[in-house]
Amino acid sequence: MNKYIFLTNEGYTYQPDSESIEPDCENSQLIGIANGKTQEEAFENLMNEKEYLRQLNFNEIYCYKLAEDYEQSQRYFYIKE
Repeated sequence: MNKYIFLTNEGYTYQPDSESIEPDCENSQLIGIANGKTQEEAFENLMNEKEYLRQLNFNEIYCYKLAEDYEQSQRYFYIKE
């Protein structure tokens, strides 16, 4: 079983005590971590374990295998098809 981290670049982030109406910085947001033999299986497990994700407005998420060569394992998924 492999462990994968799922992230998104969607959404906005504000610094603490920000008074700006515009987001202060661009960053990624953690969607979750799930196990699976493959990225697809881990994505299915994530969606089954965290069903509330279907109710959120995030759509495009990507994952990395939590391993030393994680950059080679990047894969994109879509919550809403």
